[in-house]
Amino acid sequence: MANLIPSPAAAVLDQGRAALQNLLGEEWEVTVQPEELPGGDHGWEAVLQIKSNNEGNFAQMLVDVRERITPKDVFGFLTSTALLVRRVNHYTRLMVFSPWISPKTQEALREQGIDYLDLTGNVSLRVSRPAVVIHTRGADRAPAGHRTASTKPLLTGARAGRLIRLLADVAPPYRTTELAQHAGLSVPYVSRLLDALEDQLLVGREGKVITSVDWQELLRTRASHLDLMRLTNPQGMLAPNGLQAVLDRLIKRDGVVAGQDVLVTGSYAARPIAPVAVGGQLMLYVSPDPAADHAIARELGLMPVPEGGDVLLLHAPDSSVLHRPRRYDRYRQVGPSQLVLDCLSGPGRMPAEGEKVLEFMTAEEHSWRIADLSRLSDTEEPELL
Repeated sequence: MANLIPSPAAAVLDQGRAALQNLLGEEWEVTVQPEELPGGDHGWEAVLQIKSNNEGNFAQMLVDVRERITPKDVFGFLTSTALLVRRVNHYTRLMVFSPWISPKTQEALREQGIDYLDLTGNVSLRVSRPAVVIHTRGADRAPAGHRTASTKPLLTGARAGRLIRLLADVAPPYRTTELAQHAGLSVPYVSRLLDALEDQLLVGREGKVITSVDWQELLRTRASHLDLMRLTNPQGMLAPNGLQAVLDRLIKRDGVVAGQDVLVTGSYAARPIAPVAVGGQLMLYVSPDPAADHAIARELGLMPVPEGGDVLLLHAPDSSVLHRPRRYDRYRQVGPSQLVLDCLSGPGRMPAEGEKVLEFMTAEEHSWRIADLSRLSDTEEPELL
């Protein structure tokens, strides 16, 4: 095996075969036969044979071993290969082995009828003769040991957040240079991040122009990399006079407290358009500087508490979090795309509220999404409803 298949791929192939054998049990025999098809000549590395010891029937899988696989790979080369395999032999299927396969890529593989196995336990296999159906779930995120080096930036961090919110808030078309200018980012960074998003089928391009953005999945994907409570270093507060008194003070000061913007997010911001539940903590975005908490708390009539607070002051990790705010009932709150990110990455029932906000945004896209980048500098803060 080592002479025909590069050693990293050979290791994945060997571990994948063993994992599949373990899933099927002693009544089945799983063997790899790489000598029949030298790796790289046909778009797959080996033939995997699955044989029933009781009935003697067997199936053959053509195994494509990939260090990294994206949805774009699935809908490109892999789909073409799978169609070719089916035409040659209806009972032979293409199967992908990889150290880890993302949930979005798994969905794309299943959609195209391609079997897969990764070393964290994500497996989908459907063979008609002999009858074998396996579907197991492993890691949703790549384990540290399986992460591959890449020059493409991840969907984490403040810079990625700036670009992702811009892509969600403004309808295409636009160019990389325009996005970089409006987001305050370098052109090389934006170009690399757009490459990564295109791999995940989250943006579509024609030449150098971004022509489509799957903003719903883009926000979900970004949120899956975030943890609101860890990201914002929240400070718990108690509102002795009740939460409505806090909101009334925010309205009176037009969202500017102690000389700084304070915006509502979380459940209280989602409730007008996503009435999933009542109650919950009032979450307020404040300056990234925790030293300002005391002045803001004093003006809003709040008392710091070590735990059990009904108000949380969230420290914005980047100024872009406060961009493009909206109004509801005279108080200012974060823009819809930021609200979705906060809810989907928040605790308790907040992810359900985030999905409801997404439903509203999808139905009322015309009411919040900016038609083009030239209108991004408009200062008017539209009503949420």
